[in-house]
Amino acid sequence: MAATHQSRPWFLRIFSRKVSAPLDPSRPDLEIVAAGFDDVEACSTVLARASAEEPRWQSEREAVLRHHLDLPEAAVAEAETFVMRDGYRRGVPREFDVQPPGVGLVRVLFERTQLLDALHCSQERSRMAALAQRLGGSVAGWDALQPAAVR
Repeated sequence: MAATHQSRPWFLRIFSRKVSAPLDPSRPDLEIVAAGFDDVEACSTVLARASAEEPRWQSEREAVLRHHLDLPEAAVAEAETFVMRDGYRRGVPREFDVQPPGVGLVRVLFERTQLLDALHCSQERSRMAALAQRLGGSVAGWDALQPAAVR
């Protein structure tokens, strides 16, 4: 049976999922649901703990994954250009972000919205560490934010 109007066929209307807008990293209601600032702690451990504590990380919902890098000021533009290719953008620090002073270094946040899992988090963490090291800096850690109202 054919559709009687100009819309999609009936089976697509019934079985397709609605696609929601991606999570906006600038939303004011985002809160940290997972954080890894210890080099030896695995992303899987952090995420397992985050799924059991409040505020609870929701694995089926998008999160804003943020990487905190300490870079020489002269290298920030190069780092930003590099990470933009993979969908990252430079994040704006929030009032709850800790930014210890570094000698000759500035704290830079790179963020992107994604479904977060331990494997991809670990891969991105390694990539950011390699980038920071190549540019003469270091990685302070990473965190993930989700909206409080969505939970």
